[in-house]
Amino acid sequence: MGMTMTQKILAAHAGLESVKAGQLIEAKLDIVHGNDVTTPVAVKEFNKIGVKDVFDKNKVTIVPDHFTPNKDIKSAEHCKIIREFANEKGVKNYFEVGQMGIEHCLLPEAGLVVPGDVVIGADSHTCTYGALGAFSTGVGSTDMAVGMARGVAWFKVPSALKFVLKNKPAKWVSGKDIILHIIGMIGVDGALYKSMEFVGDGLEYLSMDDRFTIANMAIEAGGKNGIFPVDEKTLEYVKEHSNKEYTVFEADSDAEYDAVYEIDLSSLRPTVSFPHLPENTKTIDEAGDIEIDQVVIGSCTNGRMDDLRIAAQILKGKKVDPKLRVIILPGTQNIYLQCIDEGIAKTFVEAGCVFSTPTCGPCLGGHMGILAKGERALSTTNRNFIGRMGHPESEVYLCSPAVAAASAITGKITSPESV
Repeated sequence: MGMTMTQKILAAHAGLESVKAGQLIEAKLDIVHGNDVTTPVAVKEFNKIGVKDVFDKNKVTIVPDHFTPNKDIKSAEHCKIIREFANEKGVKNYFEVGQMGIEHCLLPEAGLVVPGDVVIGADSHTCTYGALGAFSTGVGSTDMAVGMARGVAWFKVPSALKFVLKNKPAKWVSGKDIILHIIGMIGVDGALYKSMEFVGDGLEYLSMDDRFTIANMAIEAGGKNGIFPVDEKTLEYVKEHSNKEYTVFEADSDAEYDAVYEIDLSSLRPTVSFPHLPENTKTIDEAGDIEIDQVVIGSCTNGRMDDLRIAAQILKGKKVDPKLRVIILPGTQNIYLQCIDEGIAKTFVEAGCVFSTPTCGPCLGGHMGILAKGERALSTTNRNFIGRMGHPESEVYLCSPAVAAASAITGKITSPESV
């Protein structure tokens, strides 16, 4: 039996001719990543190991993005720990405030991840980099510590699900709608410890930003990773952003999948995930009359240029509902500057939005957008668990940038077709 794309990458990094689902392997790592929340714990565990240096100063990446700029004394102390560690160990890819961005937007933009890489990160949305044809997955801080020390990690080789995406999606249907539809279809545990492999002729209609969004939320279906085949769009992106060597892996024609799902993208509608699980999805036509208090557009899921251009297209020349707080979070400093250059930042501010420095802030109820009791947020982020963005009696609805922007104008969940 042949191997899936993920299995081929893992076999190559384990120095094996082949691997099969369920097999335990030790694989070499191309990137070991952490942020300001998880890296302080990893530093503590790293110091217990007793090694002097990280395994490779160029292959450890640390991005303070969750509570930065520091929201309080505790977050300042966390960032001090990782800043001192990075300086002491000579970590080349530590991104200080001013150079940082939201981690999973920043690493691809900085050219640090390329096709064929194996990446672990002490953040569950590390699966984002599967959009580039890499195997990337979230791990705990202890695994990050060992990865920084030894440059290897243990994996149980995952089995796989294949998602065949067919045909061209309608206007306003984006990568976010596709992945919300899939999670609604298979559930938050439908891909538990499995590789989610996305293929089909529909990929030609998906931008790299769409693919980053889809791979980002593989974890919300329980997936070990999400991964896309490497095509011309992938290679154009890699050539623009990176000078690293890369390897293209392709699934064997006789690779084994636990299930195969065919999805007609042309039939999908803008989709909203209702509280309190990403699987609780409804199309925009089924959403009903839901008034909201806050809109968030951004995050590692939807803070890239395509996302912000779509939101700006809808908001241009209009005003947000005066009862709303609308917070826009560009994914990186480069995206921030590009929004200024293209006039998008001006569009947002003139519409009545807050245009923020790159930060994860409100996504995890960290800062810059906490919800009070009884409030509702419509957000392009990735999770809507109880208390995710603030008070346990608040509510979070997940959607695409197009739906978020349209709803910001009306003050209730609204189709972008109607504004």
